[in-house]
Amino acid sequence: MKKFHKLAPFATPAYYVILLPFVGCSSHEDVSQSNQSSIGFNKLSPQMTYDVIIHGVLLWVSLGFLMPIGILIIRMSSREEAGSMRVKVIFYLHAILQTFSALLTTAGAIMSIKKFDNAFNNSHQILGLALYAAVWVQALVGFFRPKRGKKERSLWYFVHWMLGTVISLGVIINIYTGINVYIKRTSRSATLWTILFTAEVSVIAFLYLLQDKWEYLQKQGVILGNVPITLPNREIPERLNQKELFLEPCGKLNALQNLFD
Repeated sequence: MKKFHKLAPFATPAYYVILLPFVGCSSHEDVSQSNQSSIGFNKLSPQMTYDVIIHGVLLWVSLGFLMPIGILIIRMSSREEAGSMRVKVIFYLHAILQTFSALLTTAGAIMSIKKFDNAFNNSHQILGLALYAAVWVQALVGFFRPKRGKKERSLWYFVHWMLGTVISLGVIINIYTGINVYIKRTSRSATLWTILFTAEVSVIAFLYLLQDKWEYLQKQGVILGNVPITLPNREIPERLNQKELFLEPCGKLNALQNLFD
């Protein structure tokens, strides 16, 4: 017992010497984990990064490409005779593209629900959820369209047109926010994707505006000085003179006029 009391002053330092490496190692691990938690919490694994890319491509192709192409196609019917074969072909092509777009959008939605942590604490996820719902509402509205000539046709078209416009604008915003989220979560550059999408939006917007002005642009070339010029595939009546041409209204022709008639 006396020997134990004599060794006690040496035992305490020895205790610390023996346990110090383990305490230091544990403290180092805690600090390391804390740094990884604060710095790398938002980093994605390679598999998750791959899933994010697939999700983005699906939504880009469906809502960012197929849907606006379908809109441009249906607007071509404004210059066709109602009930003609070309109008029917344009309509069915529009329906096929929009249906395919809705299916791809659904695949992207299912993937995001299964693969990602959907806390809905950021604008990208909230807007994305709203777009998923709006796409299927739009599909149902398009499916239950009234026949031409009914009173409900005008209200139906207004709702269909307005909802499609809102979805298109929301898609553009959400794709840009999705690219921004991808940059933050992966620390990778997305400059190429941003440039490509901006170029696509610019081209589609130009074509959309050109469709409204195409008929008007063609009419600008009817009279050149005092010599009337015949447009391709059209005949100008001989009784129509220069004065009458200037008096002829040249309002722009769009899908609204054709579908409201």
